[in-house]
Amino acid sequence: MTNKFQNKYRIPSSRLKNWDYGNNGAYFITICTRNRDHFFGEIVSVAKENKMELNEIGRLAYQFWAEIPKHFPSVELGNYVVMPNHVHGILIIDKKNVVDDLVAETLQCNVSAHNGTTNEQMSKISPKSGTISTIIRSYKSAVTKNGHFIHADFEWQSRFHDHIIRNSESFERIQNYIETNPKNWKEDKFCN
Repeated sequence: MTNKFQNKYRIPSSRLKNWDYGNNGAYFITICTRNRDHFFGEIVSVAKENKMELNEIGRLAYQFWAEIPKHFPSVELGNYVVMPNHVHGILIIDKKNVVDDLVAETLQCNVSAHNGTTNEQMSKISPKSGTISTIIRSYKSAVTKNGHFIHADFEWQSRFHDHIIRNSESFERIQNYIETNPKNWKEDKFCN
């Protein structure tokens, strides 16, 4: 039997089963634009080296990523980069010194009301406070809201890719990948 919500089939989650995405840890995130359209700028060659030249929406995407720790105090940033059609970044959740993440989640309002009553079904499927899904949803929402003032057609893909980083060797390899992503743009699977 397939679970349905509002009489529609749901796409199975790509998240690791039995893992709490609010747990302390490092997460490699990739978020793509709809159809991988180049909304954020372009790769240009400067002194024989490829560099990302951000346009106005690209600068918003970069700025809002940099501001994630202001809105989610339990989050630290690893390397991140805004590419022509996607964003790569490492989010490090460390809740040991944070009293209450709920108060700080202000990047984009995450509160929804349903005629003053709690909708139990929505509660079950909605991302929980302080999780990777909540952070990314807020980030995407803030970029979309502001990006629409610049380009009305700006949209993200509905999903995002995450990878739980399990050791320091993997962390360093991913940090390096992010840092060198503009240089290696022609070999990037997102280049189109």
